[in-house]
Amino acid sequence: MRIDKFLKNSRLIKRRTLAKEACDQGKILVNDKVAKAGTEVALGDIITLEFGIRATKVEVLDLSEHVTKESSREMYRVIE
Repeated sequence: MRIDKFLKNSRLIKRRTLAKEACDQGKILVNDKVAKAGTEVALGDIITLEFGIRATKVEVLDLSEHVTKESSREMYRVIE
């Protein structure tokens, strides 16, 4: 699954266009490498979201295409 779609489906970022812009600005890392919007993520990958002075690390646990609001939290686990 593409990183921009994962961020939207997991509701870490509200809209896919915002996820794409964050990737274009270098604010999203996958396994400590700068991710483009089309970067594929796999189970177990570590995603780092950098916003301002705050960085959040999450581990990918699920790659479901269609997710409800309640089950979106089960797609990842917060590390930091």
